Amino acid sequence: MNENLNFIMAKEIKKWTTLESRYIIQRPWLTARVDKVQLPDGRINPEHYVLEYPEWVNIIAITREGEFVMVRQYRHAMDIVLDELCAGVVEEGEAPLQAARRELLEETGYGGGTWREIMTVGQNPSICDNITHCFLAEGVERVSDQHLDASEDIAVLLLTRDEVEAMLRENRQLQALMAAPLWRYLAEHPKIS
Repeated sequence: MNENLNFIMAKEIKKWTTLESRYIIQRPWLTARVDKVQLPDGRINPEHYVLEYPEWVNIIAITREGEFVMVRQYRHAMDIVLDELCAGVVEEGEAPLQAARRELLEETGYGGGTWREIMTVGQNPSICDNITHCFLAEGVERVSDQHLDASEDIAVLLLTRDEVEAMLRENRQLQALMAAPLWRYLAEHPKIS
């Protein structure tokens, strides 16, 4: 069985060939296309759906006092209120770091601090074409009021590390693009006893 497993793992995987592509919807927040693709072995898949999105950012923002700046908002698709990282879209012509700083300030009123990108993740590379840039901002402080978009209703939360850990362990962070960088942060920054 072990030899068989090695054979499977060693198989070369090649890209598919797009034979046709057409958009089925193009709206500001929903762009979907259907591709007719040919697999390397010649098989044809006449309907492979792709959701196109701009790049996204999310931010693990930590105050000088060590509190995590989070947001609470309603998520209509799942009909649930969630506590999440501050996040948003990279606007056209904007660098991911610039977008992250803007989103944190707009959604929470926090800014400043030391920033670095800690990872990039894809939400579902099988059907979604974008990535999320995950940033860590340490030493942030409140510098203004929130400046929310017309469709945003966001409360700002300051959570302790223990509260963030509990949220993850108790499966209360359903947003995978936010859980991944939070788990990474906790793994790379062990709690000092």
